Amino acid sequence: MTDASDIDPIEREALWGEFHRVVNMTSQELSDWLRTDSAREEGEELPDQAGTVKGQHVLAILRKRQVDLTGDDLRVMRKVVDTVEAERREDLEPVAGEDHWRFRLMRLGHDPLKPPAP
Repeated sequence: MTDASDIDPIEREALWGEFHRVVNMTSQELSDWLRTDSAREEGEELPDQAGTVKGQHVLAILRKRQVDLTGDDLRVMRKVVDTVEAERREDLEPVAGEDHWRFRLMRLGHDPLKPPAP
């Protein structure tokens, strides 16, 4: 695991901005989605444990201040940014797709149908 202090402050700031650009769901929206998504699977999980491990980690990051990020948080943030950008254009304009594609991205906090923030 990388220590968060090993990351250059400018790189950390840039990653923070990129992460919040691609993660367009609020922490409440993501929390609600993870509970809803998990309810479709066999056996409903406890609300605070619903969703994928990565989805829960994204939710935890959304609830943090930038100064409280760990090296593991930064690694997950980079992976989420890379995943969303690989699946979407950089402009992140709203676009419909197959439900499974949308739901997979929503587990990471990105709703492809949600317009970008102004």
